[in-house]
Amino acid sequence: MIPYVPFSAGPYRIQMGLSTLDLAEWIQIDDRYDVELAEKRRLVSGLHPAVFGALPDTERMGAEVLALLVDHLPRRYPGRFAVEGDDEVLVDRIGGIRHDLRDAALHPLDRAGRLVQEDLVLMASAGEGEPYRLVAASLCFPSRWALADKLGQPLEGIHGPVPFYKEKLAAPMDRFFPLLKEDRPVVRANWSLHDDPALFQPAGHGDRPAVPPITVADVGQRLHLRSERQTLRRLPVTQGILFTIRTYQCPVAEVAAEPENAALLAEALAAMPPETLAYKGMTHHAATLIAYLRAAAPAV
Repeated sequence: MIPYVPFSAGPYRIQMGLSTLDLAEWIQIDDRYDVELAEKRRLVSGLHPAVFGALPDTERMGAEVLALLVDHLPRRYPGRFAVEGDDEVLVDRIGGIRHDLRDAALHPLDRAGRLVQEDLVLMASAGEGEPYRLVAASLCFPSRWALADKLGQPLEGIHGPVPFYKEKLAAPMDRFFPLLKEDRPVVRANWSLHDDPALFQPAGHGDRPAVPPITVADVGQRLHLRSERQTLRRLPVTQGILFTIRTYQCPVAEVAAEPENAALLAEALAAMPPETLAYKGMTHHAATLIAYLRAAAPAV
């Protein structure tokens, strides 16, 4: 089962849902590290323009992110990481990989994204009163959005397709970003359901009828719960904002194996507005999935 159950707060509602982040737990590494880093290497090798993008003059912000990771990883995971030389090489002791941190051929954020399971997104404002825009990202595991469509966009442009964003979240988000303090990083969770287990999913949101149709008999294996642990922190030197996205997923059958979680997910789906179901591609599957989950949680 995935370690985060973001639907546990009750029926679905659109909200920021922020809580304080302990920076000691900023980056999370688990037993899928080698598999997911291998997938990142495959993607950056064959689809680099799709998984990395940066506007001009973002190198300093990227270098600051890289420096923060090189400081954090050996302290948090000393059994895995060590720094050699004058902060020139980060060694992955378990994977047997040496990362040349001074390699000028890569944008520093591109290098940083190859060290962790998280995707890394940089937001910055051109000045007081100016909107925050997505200025650079290492994005190997998007959940149905394409980096090329969002690079350079302000918050409202990034979240434009999200139902009710403009009415309920645009103003709080626009207020929050300029006020985020260096010493007050935050964490939030997000979730979705996909009929494809691939981590790299750049195709847009929306309804996609499954072929053959998903049934109560096979929904547990064909639908996957995708949970995102997202952190936001102000970079102390460049004052950009780093947004990290750590993706976990599992077949819905693993959720159904825990009756309480099955009941919570069924409740969240049942309360979801039609517009949100359509955006999440669940219009065709919601009734089937709810029936399956409720059958798995009869005593809850």
